[in-house]
Amino acid sequence: MTRHSSPTPTVTYDLAEGAHIDRHSHPGPQLVYSSSGAVEVRTDAGDWIAPGDRAIWIPAGCRHEHRFYGPARFHCVAFDSDLIPDRPTPIVLTVTPLIRGLIVACSGADALPAAEAGRLRRVLLDRLRRSPEQALRLPAARDARLRHACELVEADLTVAWTLAELGRRVGAAERTLSRLFQAETAMTYPRWRTGLRLHRATQLLAEGLPVTVVAHRCGWATPSAFIDVYRRVLGHTPGTYRAGPM
Repeated sequence: MTRHSSPTPTVTYDLAEGAHIDRHSHPGPQLVYSSSGAVEVRTDAGDWIAPGDRAIWIPAGCRHEHRFYGPARFHCVAFDSDLIPDRPTPIVLTVTPLIRGLIVACSGADALPAAEAGRLRRVLLDRLRRSPEQALRLPAARDARLRHACELVEADLTVAWTLAELGRRVGAAERTLSRLFQAETAMTYPRWRTGLRLHRATQLLAEGLPVTVVAHRCGWATPSAFIDVYRRVLGHTPGTYRAGPM
């Protein structure tokens, strides 16, 4: 895995598959986007991932690190004002063709006059405020029993653990584990597991694995079942994503 130190606030990088940027923070908010591959942002509060039609907004002062899946062209854009004031954790936003063009232009804005670069960033921020938030996050578990249960599921997504089975392994009653999922992730166990499978699927697709292989590794019974869930959550098929940025 290739490691990098903190990126400069507004820049474009070409990164090899498996690249990693160490934990750091910025005094102002930042938008990160991979026009190829996928970028993952990790914090103490959880993980967020963005394929080529999503971007991740990182609030000012939020300590985070980046991991990349597939060869990535990585864009960072720094801002002076926040998208959602006082929000402590990142969010994933939809990238329309217009937003994509603005991100690419802004991340190469060092070659532009300062006034022009500033105007571009203001237009981009206006468009981002209208972009819907996407549920591509995995909240971090704090309770040791819940954390152990999550690790068991993450270790092999082809195993369809029930809450009762997980509870027996981690020393918690099924109802206790169910309450912990709701309290710490704001999700039911089935919804959390679906989010985990989509998170992993996004990584594998960016690495170039075929849809049928991704479906199997992420625990779907058939490729069509995987495609249906992916389309319902992300709005398009995994094949559309594999074809390149939209």
